[in-house]
Amino acid sequence: MILHQPLSKAIKTTKSHLDKLQTLGVNSVKDLLLHFPRTYEDKRNFTSVSEINTNEINNIKGTLISIFHRKTKNGKLMSKGIFEDKTGKIDVLWFNQPYLQKILFPGTRLVLSGKAKYAFGKSTMQSPSFEVLKKDLTHSGRLVPVYHQTEGISSKWIREKLKPLINEWIKDLEEFLPSKILEDYTLMNYAEAVKEVHFPSEEKRLNRAKYRLSFEELFILQLKALQKKWMWQNIETHERKIIKQSENLSKLIENLPFTLTNAQIKTYENIKEDMQKPYPMSRLIQGDVGSGKTVVAGLAIINAINAGYQSAVMAPTEILARQHYNTLYKLFKPYSFNIQFIAGSTPEKIKKNIVTGLKTGTVDLVIGTHALIQETISFKNLGLAVIDEQHRFGVKQRSVLKSFGTPHLLSLSATPIPRTLAMTLYGDQDLSIIDEMPAGRLPIITRVVPENKRTDAYLWIENQIMKGRQAFVICPLVDESDVLEVKSAIQEYEYLNNAVFPNQTIGLLHGKMKSKEKDSIMEDFKQNKINILVSTSVIEVGIDVPNATIMLIEGADRFGLSQLHQFRGRVGRGEHQSYCFLFPKNQGEDSRKRLKSMAEFNSGFKLAEIDLEIRGPGEIYGLRQSGIPDLKMASLTDSDTISKAREAAQKIIDEDPHLDKYPRLKNKISSTDDVYIKD
Repeated sequence: MILHQPLSKAIKTTKSHLDKLQTLGVNSVKDLLLHFPRTYEDKRNFTSVSEINTNEINNIKGTLISIFHRKTKNGKLMSKGIFEDKTGKIDVLWFNQPYLQKILFPGTRLVLSGKAKYAFGKSTMQSPSFEVLKKDLTHSGRLVPVYHQTEGISSKWIREKLKPLINEWIKDLEEFLPSKILEDYTLMNYAEAVKEVHFPSEEKRLNRAKYRLSFEELFILQLKALQKKWMWQNIETHERKIIKQSENLSKLIENLPFTLTNAQIKTYENIKEDMQKPYPMSRLIQGDVGSGKTVVAGLAIINAINAGYQSAVMAPTEILARQHYNTLYKLFKPYSFNIQFIAGSTPEKIKKNIVTGLKTGTVDLVIGTHALIQETISFKNLGLAVIDEQHRFGVKQRSVLKSFGTPHLLSLSATPIPRTLAMTLYGDQDLSIIDEMPAGRLPIITRVVPENKRTDAYLWIENQIMKGRQAFVICPLVDESDVLEVKSAIQEYEYLNNAVFPNQTIGLLHGKMKSKEKDSIMEDFKQNKINILVSTSVIEVGIDVPNATIMLIEGADRFGLSQLHQFRGRVGRGEHQSYCFLFPKNQGEDSRKRLKSMAEFNSGFKLAEIDLEIRGPGEIYGLRQSGIPDLKMASLTDSDTISKAREAAQKIIDEDPHLDKYPRLKNKISSTDDVYIKD
């Protein structure tokens, strides 16, 4: 308990400093001990005064032989000293640091670290960091940790407060990993690793400490996920075993107007096997836009309904939910299923009838938005629940649907995620990847268009529209912004309507519109009553217009690769060649690399790996919104450590899923925040 005591009782500091530490998430002794460095500065090697380099940081040690303090003409306090070692002398300047008058005196032995300037025939160090020379240096002469800081809380301040805490209380950090895991994976002891990561004794031991702490973070994530999976698979009340595929479903597959890809067939086989097991399925299907995830889900739904169970499909937006309704309604035409749609816009009288049908079992399949999980909704015997774009729902929202009699659960995602990331985020589910596109689907030609080619692009688009094609124009914002120099949807709509395509019918779509208005515009676009649709990111998922062959994205550098790929997936869904034009506003190095990747690759999974490498998971998905854990030491691109951590976690779950044999480990995971999607 001593580690949980407030910092105010453990260190001498001001209330202002304590308040600032809170902004860093540091409130207790333990919080500070586990406030790990973000990087390190190598200050192991010293330079003599005679060999000082003006182009790099110099670490020098010697004696301050003189120092005086005076005010400059503009009222600033200047402290000027002369520093020497055996090889020579150098002037040292500090500005506006009055406390130096109390701690720096002639004859003080120091270590200085900073850059030097050469002027008027001599070198001068300006505002170097300093430390009184002693045997056990804290801020120099070693690999020096650099921390996440805030105003008034510097890395030097943190190091000074941490060192006595480390020496006194590091022994109170209990080891919680089982000894066999420590041995099998050659891991450093917990307390030793924490001490080493703050104050490394040598680089080799620092790397071992960082590996231990990285492994530990990933191990905890995997352990929680695998325990969750084990509990889901050991629900004793599960009675929804769907044993075999019906004959008429086999005939439906044979008579489909298209041939299933090998990836679709393999995924459906996985689902069939899952649905025959004595515990409920929990499987995630990942696949690019247009890869046929909905059809595979449809086959599973038919199988469930034919076995006497109800099914439900939940999507995050009404547009996407209606898209699924239309797709599945066509697929199920050979059957006499009672299929219903429910959303926030559904009239109360119709909604009431649907609710009654779900309770009595007369409704076989319901498709809708989060309206499906309202308190008034209940099912007679829900056998299969399908959740599309599950990262757009909160934990509680998904768990409500799962609680309707513990149905088989199938999640779909058109947001490609690298396998290492999927293993962490969705480790409690089995994973299927549909990485093939339907036969005959033409790859989308993608080009990064410079501003001086804009007129040519507009003329080419006009020509394509005259041939009967349609186009999307995507803008980052709804309204014009003086702060962000990007084209807004409303501004662009007016400009294209009046100045560029006066002879074409142009529509406007954005998230601030009411559902009925959005649906009306999309229906007109599908019917080719609108030639060009100007939109915000609301069209990212759920809109299928086979005749739309052109995707023009303004401010393309403001979007991540995964989102750009989602936009691009809105075209290329018909028989005609499709195109995607990327118009960047600014082109930094990362932006150029990302947009070049868009032109080179059509695979969403390849692009997701590149995006993860360039920007990191937090920037791509949003730490809280998308459930990416805010890891201190581990990297979600480290596939080797992720695999080993999962292997180790599986060993523990196989031995003791309730962790009763490992009370410290059990306590650790129960006190760790749930890293899955937040509501």
